[in-house]
Amino acid sequence: MTKLTPDEIRALRENSPNLRERDFAEQNGISEAELLASYTGQTSTRIMSHPDQIMAAAQELGEVMALTRVPACVHEKIGVYDNYHSGQHASMVLNDDIDLRMFPQHWQHAFAVENETENGMQRSLQVFDGAGDAIHKIFLRDSSRLEAWAGIKEKLFLDTQSQTLDLTPRKAPEAAKSEPLKLDTLRKEWARLTDTHQFLRLCSKLKMNRLGAYRIAGAPFVRALTNGAVDQMLNLVQQRGTEIMIFVGNQGCIQIHTGPIETLRGMGPWQNVMDPKFNLHLRLDHIAEVWAVEKPTQRGMAVSVEAFDKHGALIMQVFGLSKEGRDSRPAWKEIVSSLQGLEEGVMA
Repeated sequence: MTKLTPDEIRALRENSPNLRERDFAEQNGISEAELLASYTGQTSTRIMSHPDQIMAAAQELGEVMALTRVPACVHEKIGVYDNYHSGQHASMVLNDDIDLRMFPQHWQHAFAVENETENGMQRSLQVFDGAGDAIHKIFLRDSSRLEAWAGIKEKLFLDTQSQTLDLTPRKAPEAAKSEPLKLDTLRKEWARLTDTHQFLRLCSKLKMNRLGAYRIAGAPFVRALTNGAVDQMLNLVQQRGTEIMIFVGNQGCIQIHTGPIETLRGMGPWQNVMDPKFNLHLRLDHIAEVWAVEKPTQRGMAVSVEAFDKHGALIMQVFGLSKEGRDSRPAWKEIVSSLQGLEEGVMA
């Protein structure tokens, strides 16, 4: 297939101005980053992409909207970028509203974007991976420090302002990977965990991945739930006012919401959380597997509900809250225990 030129991309875009950027890119066989690049010198400016540089800029902007997504779920938080911790392999923003884990190797392309909309000028900083897929976006609001914008564009400006990008091929999600002959070792070492972060290291050591381990572990470590259990869970959390932690992340960024859910609004295949500082947009019809998972930690059992798509990619994880003075784990465990499970033998 012949690659579209920037001129061709812009011409196609003029014919579909109302399509979301992601949907337009997908329909036309390009990446979202290529779409933005084609407008370099017009509505897009190519900027430095490392988290150290992007987060320094974000901290100047005051209150903004942080957006991280995977194909089936979009996670949006309103707040300020504060308490940034840089790291060679992983960086963090840690505060009550914006809570991020970032993996710098995947922050490859970035743009400062200015789009005229029916609600006025929309300004954003947008970061993409090597394949041109979105990693993280920061949208300015009316309450943001708009006077900082011009200086940020100038500081982050790249010498290369090309309208084309050198991209790497997109990697397909890793399918479930199990090693049934190592089941006894998996179960024995799972029971010895003292921190949830040790789990992926255990899977790697045993040549498995998260979903593959869940599929063979069995009780008391995991319970297979129906696909509808995620919507059931969100409704119970909302009805009972239970505080939870919702993790949504791609390979370059994980974004976390901590707190209750106040407003749920279903629209077609989407279930939406529409709260003042937190929005979640979840495609329920993209959920292919759901697991209730228990992992021992030094602070007690970490219980999660985890949803995966048909490719085996993780869509979202939900945990109870275990902060000092705000321990929702008993209420959360009660909710998880009530969720509808799959009949024995349904899972492959």
